[in-house]
Amino acid sequence: MSIWKESTAPRAPDTQAKEPVRYETVPQPATVATPVATPAVRPVAGASRKESLIASDITIEGKIEGGGSVRIAGKFKGDVNVQGDLAIEAGAKLTGAVRADKVMIAGELEGNVEQASHVDLLQTGVVVGDLKAGALAVAPGARMRGHAEFGWGDESAVKPPKYSNGHGVERGAGS
Repeated sequence: MSIWKESTAPRAPDTQAKEPVRYETVPQPATVATPVATPAVRPVAGASRKESLIASDITIEGKIEGGGSVRIAGKFKGDVNVQGDLAIEAGAKLTGAVRADKVMIAGELEGNVEQASHVDLLQTGVVVGDLKAGALAVAPGARMRGHAEFGWGDESAVKPPKYSNGHGVERGAGS
């Protein structure tokens, strides 16, 4: 039994010669971009800030460098060096060194914040490593295991003065 009905009427012969149809090959991109949800934090009107997102179901190993901002909701292993902001969302994990303008940590950072103008360590945030920033805000409940330097600005290269412990032993920078 056929699903369609075949036409039994004869067709008129095609008297015009047709040119074969030619198709152009369109190069495919090397990588396929995954669509992402609209970011929860929106830039101020008039500002043209670009943000890259590592989604919550993504795990990446490598290096991030660039001029835009990065938001990590998944797992990333490698160094992040951006001129914009870095946000590590709750449930996310970054293993590596960080250099960014502003850093917001709600997830886990296992590595050092080597340079930042401002770091926000939120209630769910965890840092295992050293932190060096112009300013630091720590919410109640946040956890950190490491050394923190903040508030020094451009004077961060200046070492703290040495002091004596009263027994002739000096302590301080380099001790």
